[in-house]
Amino acid sequence: MQWWEMLLLAGGGLLAGTINSIAGGGSLLTVPLLVFAGVPGNLANGSNRVGILTSTAAAAAEFRRLGIVSLKQTTPILIPVMIGSFAGSSLVGLLADATFERVFGFLMVPVLILSLRKPRPKEAGKSWPVWVTFVVFFFIGMYGGAFQAGIGLLLIVALSHTGLGLVVANSVKVLVNLAVTLVALPTFIANGNVDWQPALILAVGLTIGGALGANATVRGGEKIIRPVMIVAVIAFSGRLLGLY
Repeated sequence: MQWWEMLLLAGGGLLAGTINSIAGGGSLLTVPLLVFAGVPGNLANGSNRVGILTSTAAAAAEFRRLGIVSLKQTTPILIPVMIGSFAGSSLVGLLADATFERVFGFLMVPVLILSLRKPRPKEAGKSWPVWVTFVVFFFIGMYGGAFQAGIGLLLIVALSHTGLGLVVANSVKVLVNLAVTLVALPTFIANGNVDWQPALILAVGLTIGGALGANATVRGGEKIIRPVMIVAVIAFSGRLLGLY
């Protein structure tokens, strides 16, 4: 790898890790960055998971240090999410690299729409029934196991229907994302879909950004990061869709 590619991955990882902790969607930046650095689509998808694992762990530790503990809210949705994650990570390996990049580009469009709106928690007593919650989080886990990018945004929208505030919802999202990655990453490694050199370089930036983003979430920094995320989504979705 060239030195500037290493700097790009580390710097992009720092920004993406911060975005992931605050709102989600950081992988919409890091996966295309890996592709830009010459990593094929499926390898980029798997390689990205290494940094997601370390950054979510760092963010979870920072949330806990700051007194935001969300294990009670996380436990009920872990089972459907982890089942879905295993299914998604197993199925995505069947896609060719070119197909993956096209699918990924199209998936950015609805995720971009979600990122334009700041989700608001529902009023108490209006949360989903248990079976609806199970189905919703199973498919979120399946999506996260397959593609990762944008799962944070989907989780925030879904968690807002359980009556959680945004700070707690973000801490729950981090723990769920950690669980999804713990299930999905071994599948990618077993299938040989991790390019370790760029993965580890990216992971350095993601890990630092994860801790910084958790701190910024508690301090109310979401409004600063969201516009940057939207610009990144537009730019890189256009690239993967072949618009330029």
